[in-house]
Amino acid sequence: MSDAVYVLLLDLACGAFLLAGVMVLWRRALSAIVWLFALQGLALAVLVVVLGLHQGELELIAVGAGVGALRAGLLPYLMRRALAAGGERRETQPLVNVATSLLVAAVLAMLAYAVSQPLVRLAPSPATQAVPVALTVLLVGFFVLVTRRRALSQVVGFLLIDNAVTATAFLTTNGVPLVVELGVSLDVLLAVLVLQVLTTRMRAAFGGTDLDELRELHD
Repeated sequence: MSDAVYVLLLDLACGAFLLAGVMVLWRRALSAIVWLFALQGLALAVLVVVLGLHQGELELIAVGAGVGALRAGLLPYLMRRALAAGGERRETQPLVNVATSLLVAAVLAMLAYAVSQPLVRLAPSPATQAVPVALTVLLVGFFVLVTRRRALSQVVGFLLIDNAVTATAFLTTNGVPLVVELGVSLDVLLAVLVLQVLTTRMRAAFGGTDLDELRELHD
């Protein structure tokens, strides 16, 4: 793979990765949020495969394929099942409205760029120059986690953070060992399986998964 093609594919994968994360703030339909997470998982898998092709490492390419199967296939499938079991279709009223959320995302992007510059200057390369994208998604994931009210939305925020950490690891190193990626992926898979069980039980017991309403019941 030529350097020009490598940079082009890497930029496209990082652009799709960032766009999917930011668009989670724009959409309120939970099904759309799940699809955006699947798109981001696919972009992450492409990013890892592109790095593997450029470095000529078959193990890295295999890890990329596994990342795609899990984060663009299995996890979204389990979340759609949890969504169907829960019965909710939309995020009710996030603590921050859509317009303000997108404005905050722009501020977080500038913050991520500023914070990551010392790291980029240590080893400037096309991969490390994409680190601000991963850090932006990390901050957006935290923002989703603290401003959304549905349990599924908050889990998507957690998964955005996990995707961002994974992307940062691949962009700043020569690749994460397969056993490490499998261990992390199994932890994430377990979290989503727990989500599915809890969503079903919360829906049966309380009639919904709005966390603010459940706090009111506790009070």
